[in-house]
Amino acid sequence: MDGIIVIRKEKGYTSHDVVARLRGILHMKKIGHTGTLDPQAEGVLPVALGKATRLVDMITDKDKTYQAVMRLGVQTDTQDMTGTILEENDYTSVTPEQIRQTVLSFVGDYMQIPPMYSALKVNGKKLYELAREGKTVERKPRLVHFFEIRVTDIKLPLVRLTVTCSKGTYIRTLCHDIGEKLGCKAAMESLLRTKVGRFDLEHAITIAQVEKEVKSGEIEKYIIPVEQVLAEYPRVCCRKEGDRLLSNGNPIPENLVSPVEKDGWIRMCFSEGQFAGIYQWKEEKERYFPIKMFNQEKLWNI
Repeated sequence: MDGIIVIRKEKGYTSHDVVARLRGILHMKKIGHTGTLDPQAEGVLPVALGKATRLVDMITDKDKTYQAVMRLGVQTDTQDMTGTILEENDYTSVTPEQIRQTVLSFVGDYMQIPPMYSALKVNGKKLYELAREGKTVERKPRLVHFFEIRVTDIKLPLVRLTVTCSKGTYIRTLCHDIGEKLGCKAAMESLLRTKVGRFDLEHAITIAQVEKEVKSGEIEKYIIPVEQVLAEYPRVCCRKEGDRLLSNGNPIPENLVSPVEKDGWIRMCFSEGQFAGIYQWKEEKERYFPIKMFNQEKLWNI
């Protein structure tokens, strides 16, 4: 089983818990998740199986969409409502229009300071480990991008948001920063990730569903093959003379490729159509060079 399975992570599980459960259910060791979700967060978690683990960094880089609920008037040490309340403030003077204008001010590039309760490492130690020891260390702001932030409902003190953002963005911190700008503090009440790149909530299944489908022998219909995940890139096949080069992950000259595609990444296939990997044309070398290889079977007679 080589491909991506889209899991609907439930509350109480870490992303690592999901991987551990799948290893037991699928009887596979080579499994990796594509982006951490907090234990109390829910939603889309693409998980890579087998050779598809080579896709993890590519999927992690994709934009993400969330539905978040923000609670005004409260500040916690974790920036969400699972933490210890540090401060409570009056929020009743804040108007819906002020909320909408403040939220919109975060759209675009933003230098975000990661929260202390996060898995980022400083000097080899995870921030949340330091936070649990009562320590606070300086964190460098990181450039993130909010493509869209919409206020979908306001029932004070709760504000519901839909957020589409770049990788590495903390929605907890967004809520915290909105509260700071409003002057009343805020923390994240709940979080649901609805989309990671092309993978959405509609096609996600729970761990319990995975167990059920494995028992019925139907699990493979939920696994998206590697080449399908990469369908956005043009498909190219090498000629028979190029099969040996491709099998060894070697560069391939233009005259052994059809059709010729020189703009960006391509899906390189063997002469008989089997997908091999991602290649890219390098003009200065006059060759296609491998980016990631997924299948290097020998397709000729020795």
